[in-house]
Amino acid sequence: MFHPFQVEQFLSEHEELAHYNFAESGVHPMRVSELLELAGAKPDALNDVILDYPEVRGMQVLREHIALLYEDAEATNVLVTVGASEANRIVAETLLEPGDEVIAFEPTYQQLPGNAQNLGITVKPVAMREENNWALDLDMLEDALSPKTKLIAVVNPNNPTGHILDETETSAIIDAAERSGAWILADEVYAGTERDRNEATASFWGNYERVIAINSMSKAYGLPGLRLGWLVAPNSEIDALWRRHEYTTISASMLANTLATMALEPSTRARVVDRSRRLIRRGFETLQQSLATRPEIFSVVPPQASAMSFVRYNLPISSAQFCQRLLDEYQMLVIPGSCFGLEQHFRFSSALPSEYLAEGLARLHQLTDELVKT
Repeated sequence: MFHPFQVEQFLSEHEELAHYNFAESGVHPMRVSELLELAGAKPDALNDVILDYPEVRGMQVLREHIALLYEDAEATNVLVTVGASEANRIVAETLLEPGDEVIAFEPTYQQLPGNAQNLGITVKPVAMREENNWALDLDMLEDALSPKTKLIAVVNPNNPTGHILDETETSAIIDAAERSGAWILADEVYAGTERDRNEATASFWGNYERVIAINSMSKAYGLPGLRLGWLVAPNSEIDALWRRHEYTTISASMLANTLATMALEPSTRARVVDRSRRLIRRGFETLQQSLATRPEIFSVVPPQASAMSFVRYNLPISSAQFCQRLLDEYQMLVIPGSCFGLEQHFRFSSALPSEYLAEGLARLHQLTDELVKT
């Protein structure tokens, strides 16, 4: 049975109807001119780019820039993909076989678990507890582990909660993987979006030999339209992943490779990430102040990272109905918690321009006031 990707289905069916989109999961995207300025490049810097195929596994200099982000990684460990989505897909196809089991945390971004289910793989959920600031339920992790566990899927920092795994949680995941011989697939697309510190969330890469780390230009870099991601894997697995990449997309585009290379040049990358953190920190402060005006309705565990918040509401309406009314009556899009398996929540992106954010919050409160009156 096919399992649809609920978050992306919801977005693709509704986003064109919204004038105010608070459903995306990254910071406000950059224009090409802004990236060129941050890179110190001339406005015509792209004029001589030849629109040919790039190297199938990604341009050499781009892979070198990416390798610098991971301890003891080399360009040979890097495979550039069409977004993190392709990386998740080809990892599932490469590593998982009938009879395997995958452990996935909930709530989470469902791409890897969904791909696994669509390959006929059993997925065992492990809860992250809102009452414990979205910390991982380590007892559930222990119970889910079995000799059939082939892969533990991690999104760190987490989507949709923004939780960053602490040392105890990280150690427990690595220990579980070591005892079962499982792979850790670490989706780390929100590393660099931290709210309370400037140090990026540490990668799982380098802490255990069976790790594949995934990232992309979409979240911390504000460049989702490049549709460029990557995976970092042991050399023993790269060729098998590369072969599936050739079947799936052949390569990311030459323009995406070129612009990502500019963005990930170390000094430019620092400026790009600084831009994202400013948007994230200012936006969450605005959101928090706005929600605090209705404490009987809204609460949120402050995300440690990411451009969004997983907001709890206290109203007698399902999350799907709540979000549908926001769209129908106020042309505003947010993601219902039901897409992540949790009711009475919605995911709200706040790393956006101030006036746009203020208008969206005003519309959110208008609907809330109507629901309270009824």
